[in-house]
Amino acid sequence: MRDLEAILKTSSVRIEPHLIARDQATTRSKIKAGAVILSIPSLISALLPDEKARRCDHCSKRPPLSQQLRKCTGCSAYWYCDTTCQTAQWKLHHKFICKSYQGFVSSNLYQSLPAHLKLDSLLLSHFAAYLAGAPTEIDKALSPSNIFLSLLPGPVKSVEIPPICGKKTTLTKERLGMLYARFGNNNFAIHSHLTTYGHGIFPLASRLFNHSCLPNAAARYIITGGGTPVIMEIVALRAISEGEEITIPYLDPALVQSRQQIFKFTYGFTCSCPSCQSLKGLPAQPQDSEAPDDESRNRLSLVLREFSGITSSANMVLHYGLPSSIPVDLCAVFHEGFLTKLSEAFAEASHEGHYEKARDSGLSILALYTVIYPQNYPQIGMHVLELAKTAWNAIILSGSSPELEQDTKNFLTRAERILEVYGREGDEDGPFLEIQTLKALLNDAQ
Repeated sequence: MRDLEAILKTSSVRIEPHLIARDQATTRSKIKAGAVILSIPSLISALLPDEKARRCDHCSKRPPLSQQLRKCTGCSAYWYCDTTCQTAQWKLHHKFICKSYQGFVSSNLYQSLPAHLKLDSLLLSHFAAYLAGAPTEIDKALSPSNIFLSLLPGPVKSVEIPPICGKKTTLTKERLGMLYARFGNNNFAIHSHLTTYGHGIFPLASRLFNHSCLPNAAARYIITGGGTPVIMEIVALRAISEGEEITIPYLDPALVQSRQQIFKFTYGFTCSCPSCQSLKGLPAQPQDSEAPDDESRNRLSLVLREFSGITSSANMVLHYGLPSSIPVDLCAVFHEGFLTKLSEAFAEASHEGHYEKARDSGLSILALYTVIYPQNYPQIGMHVLELAKTAWNAIILSGSSPELEQDTKNFLTRAERILEVYGREGDEDGPFLEIQTLKALLNDAQ
């Protein structure tokens, strides 16, 4: 722990003992909402297959329409912004797998893997190649790779190691197994505007921050280009008091039914955060086949909106977290199928131009989000922005009206307020550009 304290001595984070977990990251002083708590560069990353040739394999940047990525002439499978990114990744790990890559990914061994194991295979290949190029890394106690090895392995004792690309490696099968045993419970999904485009290893983040389903912080990802790999920033979602533990979500808190099972089999712990404690006191939810039908869902949606106080765009005083007392007939909203069906209804009504239906289902989603998610959680802001776009589309389809203009303005104001706390991440376009565009259109219409 002293070694970690040496790393963190210039940050706002310190390490303290924890009653249940290994230890905890707490604040040295009060942190404001929206403040960056820690910036952590990725050690290794890998793009999802659909993102190959659309993003730089090194820095994750998407080129503008007027430019094209440069293809590696050795393997014709890795793409880069320019020679700066290509050279940086070549030195980092690509030189050890370039010549072998095409033969590896076309092999029966690789092709027979499920999609998630293919990504793990490439990520592990990058890691092994990185260590082949940095043999002294193993001798440094505070090196990123050794911090990663200091993490607790997943709960599954026997894990079959996926095949790796490249012949040169300094790692024994035992050490590869030690690395891979920590993949499932320590890797991060890297996203832009909350849409996943790859996976990455951020050892310091994995080592420092415990999970909560009502976290006070969250990870966002900064893409800068210029040979710099993607950077994770841990940002405060609300004001955090001095000495308070900093927590982040390991998975989507909206997985209210399945979250404990995921924690047990992927992470090896039982979550006892305030959200899980409140859900524990509710009646057990039925299986998917017994999820609320359409009529019941419509009734529950009305009760949910009335209960939460979110009945219109003008009435969005958001109260976050599960209340101490929930009516028994409202417990069915915590069936995961309830949110899924609401989201489908919202998307369908928005697409077909049924604004009132879209607004009602959208407000029901917002009401449920405020119960499930913590204050200023980015998914809330993104959803309210979708409500604003839906209201604006109704203006385009049916003509302007004071009610529609006010709905658009109210939703837009709320979305901006929430997303400003989380801040900008990922690609240069996204929600903030959409907000500014909608503001300009709304001003022109008035």
